[in-house]
Amino acid sequence: MKFALVTGGAAGIGAAIANALLGKGYRVAVADANAQAVHDFGPSAASQHVTAHHCDVSDGDAVTSLFDALGAAPDLVVNNAGIVRFGPLADIAIADFRRVVEVNLMGVFAVTSEAVRRMLPRGSGHVVSLTSINAYGPGPGSGAYPATKSAVLQLMRQFAMEYGPQGLRFNSIAPGFIDGGMSTPIYADPAVRAVRSAGVPLGRLGLPEDIANAVCFLDSAEGGYINGHDLVVDGGVTHAVLKNLPRTNG
Repeated sequence: MKFALVTGGAAGIGAAIANALLGKGYRVAVADANAQAVHDFGPSAASQHVTAHHCDVSDGDAVTSLFDALGAAPDLVVNNAGIVRFGPLADIAIADFRRVVEVNLMGVFAVTSEAVRRMLPRGSGHVVSLTSINAYGPGPGSGAYPATKSAVLQLMRQFAMEYGPQGLRFNSIAPGFIDGGMSTPIYADPAVRAVRSAGVPLGRLGLPEDIANAVCFLDSAEGGYINGHDLVVDGGVTHAVLKNLPRTNG
């Protein structure tokens, strides 16, 4: 039975990933900074193959303690934990900008580095980190978020280059407009839902399960030769500039 760790795994996209992995026969540990969500997740998953742990990934000592508590090194680590602080970029407080960097980038580095140290003696392991289409095109008012997601993309590529020869793989997934997780308040507005759905070539918002399915594919035997890749899961929206801009015929 393969063993997976999912950070930010007690709710939203992370919970969808954890549940999908459970459905594929994995033993799963979820880690989350939200203590109440951690408390609620175990019973909601209804599986004897899941454990839930309270951990702030920006705290290096807490990350080390988390891996100690897991015992065996995971076969798969999913870096899903992330935060955003909205507002015009020049108006973002330094403390808020730093906090997003600490969680979204430093947290991914801390978790991935700890995973690598524990996977290396075994000579196998896989880390999948969530980036965003904001790594390719920043959105207005999204603060430090796009910069951190772009950095995570490059971080995974560097890990892949350095540790691929030791049997470890590192990939990332860039979600598009996902109806869940941090975006739930955004899509509570019917007008926003309609406009964004219409802007996606597939004609709908993505679901947390779409991201979970991508994680399962990358960690499957069929995805076994994929390394250092950022898989964009967005219904085609990042390539739909002309679709979403007015133009005349002729």
